[in-house]
Amino acid sequence: MYKWLAPAVIALGLMGCEDANWHSTDISEAMPPLDFHLIDENGNAVDAEDYQGKTTLLFFGFTHCPDVCPTSLAKLAAATRQIDEDLRDEIQVLFISVDPSRDTPEIMKQYTDVFGPQFIGLTGEKANIDAVTNRYRATYEYGDKDAQGNYDVSHTSAIFAFDHDGNARRLMRESDPMDSMVADLTRLAREG
Repeated sequence: MYKWLAPAVIALGLMGCEDANWHSTDISEAMPPLDFHLIDENGNAVDAEDYQGKTTLLFFGFTHCPDVCPTSLAKLAAATRQIDEDLRDEIQVLFISVDPSRDTPEIMKQYTDVFGPQFIGLTGEKANIDAVTNRYRATYEYGDKDAQGNYDVSHTSAIFAFDHDGNARRLMRESDPMDSMVADLTRLAREG
């Protein structure tokens, strides 16, 4: 008669496990620690360990993106500017290109410099990029080339947040309210 009651009670109990002070989605049990082998915007080979010690936000995209990438990165830039100045240096945004044939280290640097010093562009061999996207279940797909050889890339728009030790913690989206994003980023930076 009340078969729905048990699942409802369990669901309410599980909802109570989430810390109400967080606004974004908890991915600490669902995603592995930060790990990659790529090339940074200065042309240097880098690993995830090179970025430990700070709150790290991971975003996949490409520099020719007409909407999602610039909007998401601009919102992250605005959010970091709202964080107390002493905590801003505790946050870094790694923008990993899923379009390595067009996104050279130099182009990545020009692109990320627009958003601020916390933004670092990463690129590399397609196999290394695929290893990272597969690790975080991020997807991307190339569209058809037009007569000039231009093409679009559809891609995951999630922002993955890792703590100072490289552990996956939160999943954010560009659609999240600004005050929620600022609160979560501040909390992650303070935990370091």
